[in-house]
Amino acid sequence: MGKGRVEAFSDGVIAVIITIMVLELKVPHGDTVDAITPLIPAFLGYVLSFVFIGIYWNNHHHLLHTVAQVDGKIMWANLHLLFWLSLVPVTTGWLGENHEASVPTAIYGMVLFMCGFAYLVLSRAIIAHHGKDSELARAVGSDVKGLASQVAYALAIAFAFIEHWVSVALYASVAVMWFVPDRRITRTIAQDHAQR
Repeated sequence: MGKGRVEAFSDGVIAVIITIMVLELKVPHGDTVDAITPLIPAFLGYVLSFVFIGIYWNNHHHLLHTVAQVDGKIMWANLHLLFWLSLVPVTTGWLGENHEASVPTAIYGMVLFMCGFAYLVLSRAIIAHHGKDSELARAVGSDVKGLASQVAYALAIAFAFIEHWVSVALYASVAVMWFVPDRRITRTIAQDHAQR
């Protein structure tokens, strides 16, 4: 099967996820600046989650550039990623309403950890289908950046029960690390086209 259906479906699901997240934001009750103050933590959580969803959408797009065909394993791995991404609005809302509580902070991190894990699984499924010499395999290599993200998420989950702000800082640092789209894939594709 071609990759077009997977791309279109994934784009649709991600668009719905972003829409659901913004609907979780509450309207201020009152007409003063003070009415906005209680909503700031929820808004900041929304911004962080929006950035994460944007990062996954962007990198998913680059990832699928390396795909010629998809098989059942790639389709299920893609659904696995979309499942975890679809939980981001729920955990974002929970964290926004309980921004200093340990359990919502840890659960938010667990969902981010599982999103990262699912992305790694999808990458490995594509490499398995296209071979160890494929564009993606050469681009990703040992995937130090992906593994570093997983370590940061795991640390953030643990810190949620010690120092809440450390967890949030770790989540934000992973977002900063991935904010610029993964250039490894773009570079490898450009090199392959130049050699042809």
